[in-house]
Amino acid sequence: MVLSNAHLIVFANEKGGSGKSTTAVHVAVALATAGKRVATIDLDTRQRTLARYLENRVATQQRTGVTLPTPASETFDPARGHVLPDMIAAFAADHDVVVIDTPGRDDEHARAAIERADTLVTPINDSFIDLDLIGQVDPETFKIRRPSFYAELVWDARKARGRLDGGTVDWVLLRNRLQHLEARNMRRVAEAMQELAKRVGFRVIPGLSERVIYRELFPKGLTLLDLKAIGSDAGLGHIAARQELREMVSGLALSQWPQHQMQAPNQAVAG
Repeated sequence: MVLSNAHLIVFANEKGGSGKSTTAVHVAVALATAGKRVATIDLDTRQRTLARYLENRVATQQRTGVTLPTPASETFDPARGHVLPDMIAAFAADHDVVVIDTPGRDDEHARAAIERADTLVTPINDSFIDLDLIGQVDPETFKIRRPSFYAELVWDARKARGRLDGGTVDWVLLRNRLQHLEARNMRRVAEAMQELAKRVGFRVIPGLSERVIYRELFPKGLTLLDLKAIGSDAGLGHIAARQELREMVSGLALSQWPQHQMQAPNQAVAG
């Protein structure tokens, strides 16, 4: 048996464009900045957004000579003989937190990661289009008709986690804000989310606003927490965005979750 106190955070959403990878890297870097030993696993072998982000970060350090807190990083690739439970266990053995970014599609390895998660984060844009991933909404009343396929998938994964080691999955819906959404629609989305949260069993916390700065930071692998380190002037928009990030990480409430025992690397994922 491999004993580990590592906390496993899985970012998953089968719908693309939700800011999943951007959020994952910001959380990983925020935890590393706070002194945690952080490792990341990118399950999207094709796009590798999280892995590329951190590669850009390493390149920026080499180019500028500035030291930035940088998580260890690996891209999961079954074609190279990678076994996901083994990779998780290897990182968990000497890290405090392991962050996994999943593809924006249904994927067997993403499901396996969710089954092992301590915290499952589903970033979702503030719209009924994105909410439909979790629950079907009545077009007249805007009430939730029934949970959608993805909510059932997570429910099954949570049961599998319980069978695996008796652990639980804290499911967090990260509510990102779209600038073009009008106030009444935002309120309806919020009400539907809260109704669904009670039925399905997830928490809703504020995410990040739609800002150009996130796209601009990617080529250098930087986050909002790095602007001072690289000598960049932070405008009011950047300061507001940085505060959003801090509130989001705080909302994950990672310190409230108990440390757990990782299963042996060769043990199959339940389910």
